[in-house]
Parts: sequence; structure tokens; C-alpha cells
Amino acid sequence: MAYRPMSLSDLAARLIANASDTIRWKLVWEFLEEYRWEPPDLQPSLLQAEPESVGDERWDALLAALAEHLAAKHDLAPPPWTAPRVLRRPWFPAELASQRTDALVWAPAAFRKHGVYLSNKDLEAA
Repeated sequence: MAYRPMSLSDLAARLIANASDTIRWKLVWEFLEEYRWEPPDLQPSLLQAEPESVGDERWDALLAALAEHLAAKHDLAPPPWTAPRVLRRPWFPAELASQRTDALVWAPAAFRKHGVYLSNKDLEAA
């Protein structure tokens, strides 16, 4: 079987199959790592197809934030499917108060827009 890079739709399917937050975060970091290694002209195609709902609005909003954040790095508009995936109550995935403060200050614009407060440092460290 030939290698095929993970798309956000593929990531959503893997998140659905794994209910553990620890495993889910590892899958998100795996997606980001694979994404970084893909040629820049291929990267936006990995964001276009609308992912199936994970069944948890927080993770659905995270996928939208990821798509919008990564599309912006290419000066592209976010995929249309991202617009409705916005949390009414903010989500701070970090457990420590210091990490939450860091996320409040450093969350990329796309993540803040979708209500997901994840530090830019966390995304880069992945």
C-alpha cells in the first residue's frame, strides 16, 4: 500500500475511533508532524474535505481551528466547513493554570475565533 498523508478528515476518523484524550492529542500531533513534511503545494489539499463530526463539539472546533490556522499560513481563506464550528464556551485543553494563562495570551487567532485556547507554543512543539 502506498503512503498517503493524513488529511483532517482522516484525523477526525481516528479521533472518533479513540475516546482517550491522551491518544487524541497524540493523533493531533501526528497529523501536524505529517503535515509539516508534505510539500507546501500539497498541504492545503489536506484541509479541504469536511471532517465527520467527532461527537464532541470541542474536538470539532479544534479541527476547524487547525484548518483555518494552517490555511492562513498559505494566505488562503479557511475551508467553508469551518465557519459553524465555534464553541459558545471557551475550551482550555491545558490543565495547569500557568498553561491556561499562556494559552490565553498565545493562542493563534484562528483558535481564539473557534473558542479553543491552545498556545501557539504547544502547536509548534508538537
